[in-house]
Amino acid sequence: MGVESDEWKSVEREEEKRGEMMACRQLWASRAASYLRISVFHRSFSHVVKDLKYADSHEWVKVEGNSATVGITDHAQDHLGDVVYVELPEVGATVTQGDSFGAVESVKATSDINSPVSGKVIEVNEELNSSPALVNSSPYKDGWIIKVDLSDSGELNNLMDSEKYSKFCEEEDSH
Repeated sequence: MGVESDEWKSVEREEEKRGEMMACRQLWASRAASYLRISVFHRSFSHVVKDLKYADSHEWVKVEGNSATVGITDHAQDHLGDVVYVELPEVGATVTQGDSFGAVESVKATSDINSPVSGKVIEVNEELNSSPALVNSSPYKDGWIIKVDLSDSGELNNLMDSEKYSKFCEEEDSH
């Protein structure tokens, strides 16, 4: 009876290992599919914040008075994977709507960060130098990238609200 029990434990361990290997394969496959922009499941878990404006390049902006806080969306960070470096502009630099002002480097790729608004950079999130993963763990709060003194608030009309951005992401992921 002791031999059968030991054999059974061995079988259970093998099945457990096999299950872990399958989970790793599924994770790898979903990450590869995400990188290749192939949707393997509905990405309804990406969070979109209602009171923000969104660019089609997956940056968000929160406007308070003449100041705008900018970051990348939950959808963008999810597609990028683990962020390992964020290239920040200098305070005082001028940014232009639609133009690149920095980059996000992940384990998968490097991607430009485009400004959703035009203006002068008044603050950068220095915390990202030592903790770039804040872009993954808190894209709308602690993972913000820059603050801008707006030069043309009318540009906000070129951006999407949360509802339009959610639909945009769903359409993009379905292709």
